[in-house]
Amino acid sequence: MAFPDIHIETERLILRPPHAEDFDDFAQMQGDPDAARFIGGAVSRAEAWRRFLWQPGAWLVQGFGMFGVIEKATGLWLGQIGPWKPEGWPGNEIGYAFHPRAWGKGFATEAGSAAIDWAFSSLGWSDIIHCIDPDNIASQNVAKRLGSTLQGPGTLPPPFEHVAIEVWGQTRVHWQQRHLP
Repeated sequence: MAFPDIHIETERLILRPPHAEDFDDFAQMQGDPDAARFIGGAVSRAEAWRRFLWQPGAWLVQGFGMFGVIEKATGLWLGQIGPWKPEGWPGNEIGYAFHPRAWGKGFATEAGSAAIDWAFSSLGWSDIIHCIDPDNIASQNVAKRLGSTLQGPGTLPPPFEHVAIEVWGQTRVHWQQRHLP
């Protein structure tokens, strides 16, 4: 399968599959104790490289994965967001993780809206979820702004079965009703 050439623009952002030049900023995010707190904890640059390769691998094998989020005005990589469904996952996730420089500016909500639109229209998903640590209030707030509601506790597949998560989500119908002209 060829790597897809997808380019989604919002008012301030570009969403596209990951590029090798995204890695330095990704490694900074993965190495930052605050930024990585709810995504497995801070890791070394070498471990960040292995994690970075998950998304290009997902794009090549599944035909979808998280998008790199680029700020139009600066060209800076801000984070990643988009469809994520490893083997045994509790649902069709729209996952997200953002570099600290992007926090508090509405980028996650803006990118999330575009990623959800794309997943529903291009992947044909009938629902989406977000797997969120119960203590991650910022991520819960993003899910709420995107229209998702708390569905209850969830379980991830091994080796993450002991990680506490709450599942937030919504159906395609709910999403479409919120976005009627």
